[in-house]
Amino acid sequence: MRVRQTAAFLIFASFILFGVLNNYAAEVDGGSWTLRKSSEPGKVEFSLIQHHHGGTSSHESDWSMGVFVGVDFSKPGRQDVRFTISRDAGKIECEGFLTDGEGAGIFHFQPDPNYPQHMRSIGFTVDDDQQFAMAVQDVSLEFARQMKNKRLDDLDAEKLIAFRIFNVNAAFVDEIRATGLKISDSDKLVAFRIHGVTPQMIRNLHDAGYSPDEDTLIAMRIHGATPEWVGELKKRGYDHVDLEQLIAFRIHGVSPEFIDKLQSLGYRHPDPEQLVAMRIHDVTPEYINNLRRRSMQNLTIDQLVSMRIHGLD
Repeated sequence: MRVRQTAAFLIFASFILFGVLNNYAAEVDGGSWTLRKSSEPGKVEFSLIQHHHGGTSSHESDWSMGVFVGVDFSKPGRQDVRFTISRDAGKIECEGFLTDGEGAGIFHFQPDPNYPQHMRSIGFTVDDDQQFAMAVQDVSLEFARQMKNKRLDDLDAEKLIAFRIFNVNAAFVDEIRATGLKISDSDKLVAFRIHGVTPQMIRNLHDAGYSPDEDTLIAMRIHGATPEWVGELKKRGYDHVDLEQLIAFRIHGVSPEFIDKLQSLGYRHPDPEQLVAMRIHDVTPEYINNLRRRSMQNLTIDQLVSMRIHGLD
């Protein structure tokens, strides 16, 4: 109940503060902020709500407490706070209050006038909205240089922001390339982070005799075809199954448990294509047992699938 009350209070406080912002000069970018406790030690949930002619946009994530210089999160009761978040792209100057480590306030963004020029010299064009986002996500000039040096395709200011959000950095690119995967697609690097494609996953697949490309790796993670799951199939005699076929296994529900049940019924090693066909057409162990109780013995998998297709139950 306290969590709900606190959240409602913070939202209410934010709306009050929205009205205060209207009294400030239009040329100053600003908005409101809220801050709540995080489940992650040493961090807080910090949200910045920016106001512009098209409405509002928000940036919310877990931030290290160390970013909020001068703020005592352990202090009980209510306290007024002022803090500045300094980035290469500009300063986010905040004021407001905290109550038992949670609170709300208003912020002004003071963009660094030299930042767009410095970024242009590196090879990136930055507009006003992007500069604010780059301050929030801490897209430093050094980070921009590091990523530019990786010679990635379609790398622009928006991609740099996405890289910071999803933790794509120079070290990650180097680790992925060290596996032998010569990746250069910026979007796929972000997809790797989103879906959990790691250097260790790639090495494990290489050790198992596979050479997956970027799209296959992403598809494997999306559908849960992990190296551990592949290892379970290997124990059941399915070694070096084509990766596309393994993804089809996950999509259609061909599991180690399904294979175990088929093997217990005497189907020792169905072809991968047969396993997928059985799942697509709902040829289950229960269906097979039901036919056997009706004296339909020794049916092949192809016969079983054909019976299902023609509605012979």
